[in-house]
Amino acid sequence: MSLILGGNMRLVHAADVHLDSPLRGLTRLGDSDLAHLLRQATRRALENLTDLTVDRRADALLLAGDIYDGNWRDYATGRFFVEQMARLHDEKIPVFMIAGNHDAESEITRALILPPNVTVFASDQAGTGTVEEIGLAVHGQSYPTRDVYTNLARAYPNAIPGMVNVGLLHTAVEGSEDHAAYAPCTADDLARTGYDYFALGHVHAHRIVRDGEHVAAFSGNLQGRHPRESGPKGALVVEVEPGRAAMISHEPCDVARWATLTIDVTPCRTLEDVLTRVTGELGATRREAGTRPVVARLVLVGASRAAAGLTDDERLREELATVAASLDVSIEKILVRAVSPEQPASVDPELMAAIHAAADDLAKNADLLAALIGPLEREVGRPLRAADLLDLRDPGALVDLARRAGVGLVARLVGDED
Repeated sequence: MSLILGGNMRLVHAADVHLDSPLRGLTRLGDSDLAHLLRQATRRALENLTDLTVDRRADALLLAGDIYDGNWRDYATGRFFVEQMARLHDEKIPVFMIAGNHDAESEITRALILPPNVTVFASDQAGTGTVEEIGLAVHGQSYPTRDVYTNLARAYPNAIPGMVNVGLLHTAVEGSEDHAAYAPCTADDLARTGYDYFALGHVHAHRIVRDGEHVAAFSGNLQGRHPRESGPKGALVVEVEPGRAAMISHEPCDVARWATLTIDVTPCRTLEDVLTRVTGELGATRREAGTRPVVARLVLVGASRAAAGLTDDERLREELATVAASLDVSIEKILVRAVSPEQPASVDPELMAAIHAAADDLAKNADLLAALIGPLEREVGRPLRAADLLDLRDPGALVDLARRAGVGLVARLVGDED
């Protein structure tokens, strides 16, 4: 333990472990060592969290919900979690945790026998757990069911005088538009309690909700599970001292890193220029990730003279794969959103307008698109889906193809003017 009563207290805050959650996008990586590592990534990230808690000599571990990932029936998942908590028991580190929306529907959660160092808060009302010898009071409430739409924070007890007070809450605080509005509340609701720190879960990106005297923060999840959960993922180390604002630092626990890179190719005139730009941005991502494997999704945007050279999907894919391999990065997907700049005066404006209009009309006519693509779907649809490259039955994918066809034709017409 790091604390001398009345001095600094060190806590580790994590949430949204989603243990053994199936990661998406792995089929594009094939049966590779990287795909196998990613399938084990949430377990390895939990081990890293345990190591972090021990190495920092934390006074407690705070888990703000969604340890599991829905209604799992494999008890090996729960056993692995118990083993990690037992490591902390051996180190005499208490653990305080709440059940989030995913935990509430998990049979594993209800059946586990946890080590005695673990306190799980009840779901009927907010409760308080204390560690008297270090002056710590933790307040929290679990979810009884997946869908909780009441403001739980308003019923949390007030801070206990003379102790360091911490709250645990799984919530969609205002401003979390990308997440289901479970247990909604405001930053003021959290501050009303007078707690020194509020450890939040549910939002998968690290975010400070409130700073100053009463700090509240999301730790984000431990391990990104798909390209939209990109960048460093981990836990927060929280330093609390009575009478001062809590100080937090984000510590990565992920074992592999997803990256979605939106690359502006506007200045580029050739495919070679695009490759140079991609090399620079992928290289920076590779350096930030350290020794972790990196899986990247590339989105090429901008009005560029190089747009014509980006319409050859096979060549682009092979060229970018070569760049990525040289940097020890894996490419998950390539999305081309780049368009040609204003066409030269020598290109008939009416022709250009007609091409744009035809592409837009086709994109809006789902039935016609499906009819046109029907023969291709029957011939190659199954292998395309098996390789996770393209689903020709997906209306969204067909709309994207129609629009890209128009962009590609315009790009080639403009390119022919050089």
